[in-house]
Amino acid sequence: MTADLSLHLVTDHRVPFARLRDIVDEAVTAGVSVVQLRDKVASGRELFARTLDLADVISGRCPFVVDDRLDVVLAARERLGQKPGTRGAGARVDGIHLGQSDLPVDAARSLLGPDALIGWTANTPAHLATAEAFPRGTVDYLGVGVIRATTTKPDHPRPLGIDGFGELAASTSLSCVAIGGIGLDDVTALRRSGAAGVAVVSLLSEDDHPGGVVRDLRAAWEEGA
Repeated sequence: MTADLSLHLVTDHRVPFARLRDIVDEAVTAGVSVVQLRDKVASGRELFARTLDLADVISGRCPFVVDDRLDVVLAARERLGQKPGTRGAGARVDGIHLGQSDLPVDAARSLLGPDALIGWTANTPAHLATAEAFPRGTVDYLGVGVIRATTTKPDHPRPLGIDGFGELAASTSLSCVAIGGIGLDDVTALRRSGAAGVAVVSLLSEDDHPGGVVRDLRAAWEEGA
């Protein structure tokens, strides 16, 4: 899937869901280009319901992907488990982001089809070499990080920094999206280091005015062109 990868909002499970809905709505309106629902503590049922809810909030204004859970993506696309006639046709869920320990990306591509947006976490030269060996079209982008230490993922690998990210991005033909502890001051430099986009969590979820943060991020991204 061809998509604008420049600015990803990755959700934070620590934010109450009612507030999260508002953050997503405001951020998409302000110019976020991809939303990723990431919640590693919700039950399958809870994650399914939240996927349907956010799909309705986003309403096709930008691509919407779910982290890890291919079963939830497939069920949401069919709206399985819902009472007949209550929600209409399948939800607009555009794809998935998979990590190193998740289902193989080729399986996800086979089940979701050629038009899905599929990302894969790749943090080392070995990961990038593996990704380069995938058949063309298996993955659309790589999530590369962390850039700086972050509390949203306590088990993260050693931070790459901007220079370390740039070295990895230069070693692959695949689009690389920087993630992990990114601040506003990092965005311009990351684009100049080869990033196809940046993904942020706390920077948006912890601010009372996420729309303003998105506009600042967008301006910093454009400055790096």
